[in-house]
Order: sequence, then C-alpha cells, then structure tokens
Amino acid sequence: MFVVFLVFLVSFHQTFDWLPEGMEALADGEYDAIVLGTGLKECVISGLLSVKGKRVLQLDRNGYYGGDGASLNLTNLFEKFQAGDAPDNLGANRDYNVDLIPKFIMACGNLTKMLLHTKVTRYLDFKSVSGSYVYKGGKILKVPATPEEALTSSLMGLFEKRRFRKFLIYIDQYVADKPETHEGRDLTKMTMRELYTDFGLVPDTHQFISHAMCLQLDEKHMDQPALATVKELQVYMYSLSRYGTSPYIYPIYGLGGLPEGFSRICAIHGGTFMLNQDIDEILFEDGKACGVKAGNQMAKASMVIGDPSYFKQEKIRPTGQVVRCICLLNHPIPNTNNAESAQIVIPGPQVGRVNDVFVCSMGHALQATAPGIYVAIVSTISEKGNPDEDIAPGLQLLGTILKRFTSVTTTYVPVSDGTDDKCFISKSFDGTSHFEQDCDDLLSLYTRVTGEELDMTINADSVEGDY
Repeated sequence: MFVVFLVFLVSFHQTFDWLPEGMEALADGEYDAIVLGTGLKECVISGLLSVKGKRVLQLDRNGYYGGDGASLNLTNLFEKFQAGDAPDNLGANRDYNVDLIPKFIMACGNLTKMLLHTKVTRYLDFKSVSGSYVYKGGKILKVPATPEEALTSSLMGLFEKRRFRKFLIYIDQYVADKPETHEGRDLTKMTMRELYTDFGLVPDTHQFISHAMCLQLDEKHMDQPALATVKELQVYMYSLSRYGTSPYIYPIYGLGGLPEGFSRICAIHGGTFMLNQDIDEILFEDGKACGVKAGNQMAKASMVIGDPSYFKQEKIRPTGQVVRCICLLNHPIPNTNNAESAQIVIPGPQVGRVNDVFVCSMGHALQATAPGIYVAIVSTISEKGNPDEDIAPGLQLLGTILKRFTSVTTTYVPVSDGTDDKCFISKSFDGTSHFEQDCDDLLSLYTRVTGEELDMTINADSVEGDY
C-alpha cells in the first residue's frame, strides 16, 4: 500500500491532453490495461500481462484482496453475514481463514500449472487434502482411483470391481496419439456411454466415475465423444498418484493467498494496485472501453478487464444462482475416517437432483480454523427455489453444526467476448468445490485479452517452467 500511495502522489501532478478540465489523473493516468477486482481470475490475468511488459492498473472496491473469493477471519465472517459477535468458544480470531468460495486445487490440473509457470508457489505452502469421497445409496464412500484400491472398494460388487480395474488400467495407458494404446477404440467418435458399456460397467459405476472422478456436472457428456472426459479422468488419476491420499491440494491459510500471490507477480513487474478504490463508470469511445472514472479522477487504457460486478447489466447475462452454506463444526465430517480435510461429491441423480451437490471441509491442519474446529462448506446450483432444500443433501452429512452462514449468489457470464467493446469480463465462480471449470474460463479470458493461447504444456510435476 505504501508503494501505491507514492505512485498516487506523483501522478497527482501529471496532466494529459485527454483529461477534461477539472479532472485529474488516477494513479499514473495511462495504462495498457485496467483490471477491476482482485479475484483470482483478475489477479492471474494482471500478473501474466505485467510479466509480458504491459502497464497494468488494478482497482478493487474492497479493502482486501480476493473479492468474492476472499478468505476471512472469524470476526469478518460474522460481520459479513451480520451474525453479531463471534462466540468465545470458537477460539482465537487469528486462527481463522474461511473461504467465501471454497474450492480445492487439482494437484496436476491447469491451476497448478499456472502456479508453477509464474513461480507463485514460492509465496505459498500447500498440503494434500486428506480424502475424496462420493455419496452413493445413502453412504459416504471413498473414491478409488487406482486398480489396487478398486479391488477393496465397497462402491461395487466383486465382478464389477474387476471390470472397473480393467477400465482404469485402460485409461491409465491410453495415449491419444499412440494408436497401439487404443485397443481398437476411436474415442473421438465413441461416446462416454459406449465406452463404459464396452467395459461392461453398470450405470451406478458410470455415475460415480463421471461425477466424482471426471468432475462432470450433469449427464450431457455421456452422449458426447469420450476423449475429453477420458482426459479429465487421466488428470484425476495422475493427481491422485502424485500425492496418494486424494487428487487435491490446498494452500495453507486459505485461498485468499492465491490472488495475493499473483498480485505480487504483477507488482514486481511494475503493476499498480489500489484497494478501497471503486469506480463511477467505465468510459467508452466509439463503442470501445477506453478507461475508468472515479470522482474527479480518470485513467485511460486500451482495454478494461474485470469481474461481472463492475459492468453494467447490458454487458452481462445471469445464468442461475449458486447456494453456499459455510458451517462451523467441532468434529470432522462423520464417515470420512476422521479426515482433517475432505471433498464429498453428491451426484445429483443420487438425491433426485439435476446438479451435483459439493461438500468440502478443512480444519486447523490447513490453518483454516482454530484447533478442534472444522469448517465445512456445502455448495450447489439452485434448483428448488429454497436454499435450505437445495443444500439439504449436504447438510445432512455433517452431523452437529455449531453455526452456519448461507448465501445465494447470482452467477453471470459476459454477453460478448470483448473483441468489439474491449470489455473483457470473467464468468462468476461456479458452485463446484474445485477449479477445473473456472480454469477453462481463465484460459479463455487470457486468449481473448492477448489474442494467443497460454502455454499449458508444462508438466505439473515441474518447477522449472516460467514466463
């Protein structure tokens, strides 16, 4: 903040021909890009742009990084939900880093590659999530993702276990550009349903593989070419083999550290940040965004990037609502083998829903809560019109709840790709407990902003990649 303040003082004396009379330059006045919000997607983009030598100004109306995806201490959590003062029996305020939008990171997925590429990992410490589970037939069951674990799983009967093991061996050795690994199957034409059936797997097995391992959100993929879903399953299996207990990792002290890490990258390369700085309007010239106005100050740029909350309604389109419920517990989630942290996927069809319900939990080992306290978050897409009814399948798995905070958030997508109006808008975070779909949006946003694709060929085990 001290650096930002100095920049502000210097820019106070700068004048530009484009400044109207009575207006002053905001910060340095002229930039290549203005980024609105300090959510994860916005901070990744600003970090990558600054590394490419672009001049970036990043503003946030809040006094903290992360936007809707911030991590809050206990006092701020109770204040945000207007729940009064936090009770003394929950422990010290400083022990809490509770995510408003809880998600785990696939150990060998695209977000991990971005962290390695940009060296943000030097600012953060990660731990493996203790377990990955799926809800089936009223029970919480551990998801097997190795041939050996499949043989001991209670998710299926003896003969189905052998078929599942054979299926996993096939997926593990499959390489798209090596026909000798295809065993006569063309996965660019064969649907996922046909692939499952070809191995003799029953519909219940299709369901938990697709929803708990491939992280599909509905059944649409079943009648589409299998290759894309197979690649997602390979990432899950590879991630699981990387750390053993589950395919997910999580930053100690909460997800709020991720946007802060990318913000450091941007600042190191000359980016300017201003917190507690809202804008009055986005400025346009000939239908294209050309800057922002805040009070009697203006800044100019050739593009404006941001989350949907900073743009007028005609620039965004609502897609639905996400229900999230943050629950404080004094015990691990029952039937998870006392896991210190866990993800549970409840496939929608298991509980009479179209969309899946996600549960993730974490405790003091991840520096998310005080000793002896756990936070469990249930999230899903709203279907019932009643938030409590939407999240009921997840809440019933948690046991005794000390305190809960429920929010309903409208999700938005941009109405255009930004090519014509130079407004490059990210999608709202989805209702899942992982980043896979959000990373797809982030990669799309990067391509729209820069006109080139982000190189994601780095191996997620590597620490040598850099931009």
